[in-house]
Amino acid sequence: MRPQNLFHRPLTTQKCTLGCPILDRCVGGGIPCNSVTELVAESASGKTQFCLQLSLYAQLPTSHGGLSASSLYLHTEFPFPLRRLRQLSATFRTNNDHNPCDHIFVQSVHSVDQLLDEMPKIESLIKNSKSRLPIRLIVIDSIAALFRSDFENTPGDLKKRSSLFFKISGKLKAMAVGFGLAVVVTNQVVDLIEPNEGINGLRIGNLGCLYSSGRRVCPALGLAWANCVNSRLFLLRNEEFVSEENGTVNGGGEDFVCRRARRRLCVVFAPHLPDSSCEFEITREGVFGVER
Repeated sequence: MRPQNLFHRPLTTQKCTLGCPILDRCVGGGIPCNSVTELVAESASGKTQFCLQLSLYAQLPTSHGGLSASSLYLHTEFPFPLRRLRQLSATFRTNNDHNPCDHIFVQSVHSVDQLLDEMPKIESLIKNSKSRLPIRLIVIDSIAALFRSDFENTPGDLKKRSSLFFKISGKLKAMAVGFGLAVVVTNQVVDLIEPNEGINGLRIGNLGCLYSSGRRVCPALGLAWANCVNSRLFLLRNEEFVSEENGTVNGGGEDFVCRRARRRLCVVFAPHLPDSSCEFEITREGVFGVER
């Protein structure tokens, strides 16, 4: 293929639906295969909810936006939320009688060395899987937890850490392209104290500043890791005032203040997406976009 052929034959990449047309529209049809997509947000913003839902909808046939595939879910910092997965799977429907949870393979990973040791095993599992639905989705939830305590803020450790970033992402990207996988990693945020100084103050992507819960934040792991992912999606979370009533709490005359969380999905950078965002909510049935 010559460069000029790209104008006549645009490259298309298979995508996996997020399970909601509003969310899919925001991210150009779903999470793309052949690349690494990062979900970055503070705690309780919905990262794991997105990943669980994506793992279920990957099982849908391609005609319905899925990948006709199983998922490999690597969790790094908490007990796997099996109860929530079962809750979501109860409302998830396919044309088959199988249990959707049977096609989500879960493994805990506790260190960077363990993750690197698992990479050849993961590749072998994908190659030799005899499951009715081949593995086409890998989730790492979260990548930041693996680097939280093993490295200090010294030049030597920072250099070693950056080297591991590129080693991990290189292996993930190679598997993504080699097997047509969608790879999703979650990342945490840290508070950004200084106004615009230092490497964390640099603008990366569409958004000059990231705010969540009224604080200015930036993705954890810094600029080196930002260069290791193909796309970055940001989930922001803010509390909003809903109502206040006087004298309604147990008849005692106290003020009752009701607040709720409003969440938004934003595209920070992606080679195939413009600057876009949409509001979403998390319910018992799953994650759904909201049009306002």
